[in-house]
Amino acid sequence: MFKFWLLCTLAVASRAEIAEEEDVLVLKKSNFDEALLAHPNLLVEFYAPWCGHCKALAPEYAKAAGMLKAEGSEIRLGKVDATEESELAQEYGVRGYPTIKFFKGGEKESPKEYSAGRQADDIVNWLKKRTGPAVATLTEVTAAESLIADNEVAVIGFFKDAESADAKALEKAAEAMDDVPFAMTSSDEIYSKFEVSKDGVILFKKFDEGRNTFDGELTKEKLLAFVKANQLPLVIEFTEQTAPKIFGGDIKSHILMFLPKAASDFQDKMDHFKKAAEGFKGQILFIFIDSDIDDNQRILEFFGLKKEDCPAIRLITLEDEMTKYKPENSDITAESIIGFCTMFIEGKLKAHLMSQDIPEDWDKTPVKVLVGKNFEEVAFNPTKNVFVEFYAPWCGHCKQLAPIWEQLGEKYKDSSDIIVAKMDSTANEIEEVKVHSFPTLKFFPAGEGREVIDYNGERTLEGFTKFLESGGKDGGAPAGDDDVDTDVSSLKHILSFRVAAS
Repeated sequence: MFKFWLLCTLAVASRAEIAEEEDVLVLKKSNFDEALLAHPNLLVEFYAPWCGHCKALAPEYAKAAGMLKAEGSEIRLGKVDATEESELAQEYGVRGYPTIKFFKGGEKESPKEYSAGRQADDIVNWLKKRTGPAVATLTEVTAAESLIADNEVAVIGFFKDAESADAKALEKAAEAMDDVPFAMTSSDEIYSKFEVSKDGVILFKKFDEGRNTFDGELTKEKLLAFVKANQLPLVIEFTEQTAPKIFGGDIKSHILMFLPKAASDFQDKMDHFKKAAEGFKGQILFIFIDSDIDDNQRILEFFGLKKEDCPAIRLITLEDEMTKYKPENSDITAESIIGFCTMFIEGKLKAHLMSQDIPEDWDKTPVKVLVGKNFEEVAFNPTKNVFVEFYAPWCGHCKQLAPIWEQLGEKYKDSSDIIVAKMDSTANEIEEVKVHSFPTLKFFPAGEGREVIDYNGERTLEGFTKFLESGGKDGGAPAGDDDVDTDVSSLKHILSFRVAAS
């Protein structure tokens, strides 16, 4: 008995040593196992103190921890400084920051990756879905009112028969969504309170119309589509917190309005933008980006814009291949935006490809300078073998490669049939080559076939030389098979992670 008492005492003492910061457990390798023993359902953020995204998440993460603690929930939130606890971070495959994992039932093996938004409500809802029933049962009006008041979006199924096919469809949809709470009721009082006269599903939200009623045949797929189409505002501002919702949805066509919030006509333009959005719900996501925020400048650059170019409208599709579109005029009115979006939906718009002007001295240096306007003429010259680096000025890998690329250009500057070139892909785009990462190295061999070969070999002068001397065979691969270390360039990464210049 004494031994048992001693073990319990030691365990309690050990657990008490786990420090907390704003209701978040401060975890280390030395107390990680104890934390899981004391708190079997534990969400853990692996962070770096210098990481901007971690700093942006911190207040929402702490708020979520406080919300759960105040409710008396057994779910707790913890954090690990991965720069100090490198062994622990390595054990759980941490390769970027923040990495958030959920440990359920005290199990250390195979924690689930957190996959919802970065606002407190998102975190709490995701955790409750993971640890409780997918659909809560509401029997009191106060419970329904609390659910709606405590969440940005909530879905309630009104069903007299909880075993009906429609009720089962609601349950299946709820199990498939992590970021929206679902509930069900058969209470006459709740029906009356919310003026519901027949069975159905209502989405309650704190913006726009306030509520949306599902109409049509109730299936899991149709209900999911309904929720996804209505869970976001008509116009959503891009922030660190909203990025996961923007990119995690099924709507891959996004129209962006770049406008400084401080502009005197901000509200007028926002009203026009929102008015236009009403007719494209579920088809195009309307996103507002504050062009005055420093962190958003990379996004402007991605679209070839500067602060002085704003306000501006652009549209992009985020399918396998990103395609950008630019309105013919700069008017920001509901009428012009509706017309622009209608032409896009009908497939009548031509993709917008950026290009700088051709520099006067583009061919005067060993490494030739290509832009959108001269790319076709140079790269697909049937008498030349052209090796091109597609780069970004801010890319760390590109900066490392620069002196070697210059050496390669110097080596072949007098060649009659080999051209070494480079193109700034943040300011120039071409239809034939889609650049997804930096640097991208592609070879355009001489001939009429318009062949494109990816370079996958070593990034050394010797490796490049062997590649060119072999006609693109030694170190080459069919276009699209590139797997070398790169800096990601896709808009999704630029927007959702705001890749820092390196």
